[in-house]
Amino acid sequence: MKILFVLTSHDQLGNTGEKTGFWIEEFASPYYYLVDKGVEVTLASPNGGQPPIDPTSDKPENQTESTIRFKADKELQEKLSKTHKLSEVSSEDYDAVFYPGGHGPLWDLAESETSARLIESFYNSNKPVSFVCHAPAALKHVKNSDGEPLVKGKKVTGFTNTEEALVQLTDVVPFLVEDMLKENGGIYSKKGDFEEYAIEDGLLITGQNPASSEKVAELLLAQLQK
Repeated sequence: MKILFVLTSHDQLGNTGEKTGFWIEEFASPYYYLVDKGVEVTLASPNGGQPPIDPTSDKPENQTESTIRFKADKELQEKLSKTHKLSEVSSEDYDAVFYPGGHGPLWDLAESETSARLIESFYNSNKPVSFVCHAPAALKHVKNSDGEPLVKGKKVTGFTNTEEALVQLTDVVPFLVEDMLKENGGIYSKKGDFEEYAIEDGLLITGQNPASSEKVAELLLAQLQK
């Protein structure tokens, strides 16, 4: 079984002068959950090479078992430093795709035509597409076969407006994930701030926040094993 992980290449947090990128927990937890069960995971990003890590996700209060394991995993760190360029991967070579979050995707993956076409290709090939936290931003311009937003009429979740307010970035981000999903016709639902919550609607799987990242991987693997 082969799954493609797509990470952000964007490292600037708006005009704040601070750095962003992908959230370690949302990458490491699903990655280890899947590889420990024999799944082959390939990594890609818009620019290829080393994707930026959100420095906030590296703070002591954000450490989990999987982030600690990642920090000691030289092999995975080496693999991460050499991600494939997004334009050079094809849905034909994988069984599913997973997008970890972090604020970075709001800027690059949300507006990437290459990413949108890739998601559409997976979906139209009857392969699951999965996203956690801010990564549903990548669905912003993704269409279904009728030319409508892919999320229209589908149950979805993602980082909430209240969670964005709590991390004090509401005025920094280019758009709010919750608002965008609703505007695109998604049937949006959520649990309490930073509680685990993931939902699937057919081939589309979404998780609300970092705490939901492994749950997304569980739903993804379960779907592939059907």
